[in-house]
Amino acid sequence: MKKLWIGLLLCACAFAQNRIVKEVRHELVMLPYYGVFDNLAYKVDGNTVTLLGQVTRPTLKSDAANAVKGIEGVEKVVNQIQVLPLSSVDDGIRRAEYRAIYGQTGLDRYALQAVPPIHIIVANGNVTLEGVVDSQADKDLATLRAKTVGGVFNVTNNLVVTK
Repeated sequence: MKKLWIGLLLCACAFAQNRIVKEVRHELVMLPYYGVFDNLAYKVDGNTVTLLGQVTRPTLKSDAANAVKGIEGVEKVVNQIQVLPLSSVDDGIRRAEYRAIYGQTGLDRYALQAVPPIHIIVANGNVTLEGVVDSQADKDLATLRAKTVGGVFNVTNNLVVTK
């Protein structure tokens, strides 16, 4: 009987954690200023949520933490989101990367979503692609297009292929 009780308790905890994971994701993607030049990620460990990623606006960092704090069952939020440095050069690279990637036939379909799945993170001339794509060919094409932009020192492709 004791093993059954422990098993039910573990199952209930797993269910609660899965609910928190879904709610955290929902709250983050619904943030009004979350966009293609930001990358928000998170880890859930019991009742603790750790926020990760990079954002272009300091207010988005605090908005993300505040949104997650309001989720039932979340007791602690560890905010490790990095605010990217202000730079007109990086802003120019962001715009050029957006045009290079989302203006490319084959990748342009990703731009039609409310929050496009390819996030372009630029820090001091270094570009990192985060998010998801449908195929390895799309991932490779995004890398090729990102490398065509002038003023970029390095391109890191962390895109995940979902199919």
